[in-house]
Amino acid sequence: MEITAVIALGGNLGDVETCFRATRDELASLPRTRLLESSRIYTSAPLGPPGQPDYQNAAVTVDTELEPLELLDRMQRIEHEHGRVRGEKWGPRTLDLDLIAYGDICMDTARLILPHPHMHERMFVLQPVTDLLPQWKHPRLQCSIAQLMNALLRQGTERLAEGHTW
Repeated sequence: MEITAVIALGGNLGDVETCFRATRDELASLPRTRLLESSRIYTSAPLGPPGQPDYQNAAVTVDTELEPLELLDRMQRIEHEHGRVRGEKWGPRTLDLDLIAYGDICMDTARLILPHPHMHERMFVLQPVTDLLPQWKHPRLQCSIAQLMNALLRQGTERLAEGHTW
């Protein structure tokens, strides 16, 4: 059975947009997986250690028959192939792929929590996902992506500057 999954892309080292395009193609070529749509690319300030370049952020939706952990394994393989080195927490990286949502599945394991446990706190996740699925309801919080984004705006978080297509 196909499930719609939301995958966030981020990066701040190298030619990020070219990396995103290649990653989108690689996600589309996963077995039993079909790429649906891509958000705009947005620029955001780094969340982690100071002195690193701004991040580029986007999201894609895929329909997949892969189980969540199998999809995660394949996403981590793609990160590795693009030079991702897991070192400093929230440090600079060539590519960061996060499985944000997998249908309306709630999952809490040592390797994967679904939906992503911090998605509702991060404009750099919510704004790209809003491009794709503004009415999707977070199954734990029972709020749409648009409502979660509006909550961040009410708290004083600013929208990201207008993104561009890729």
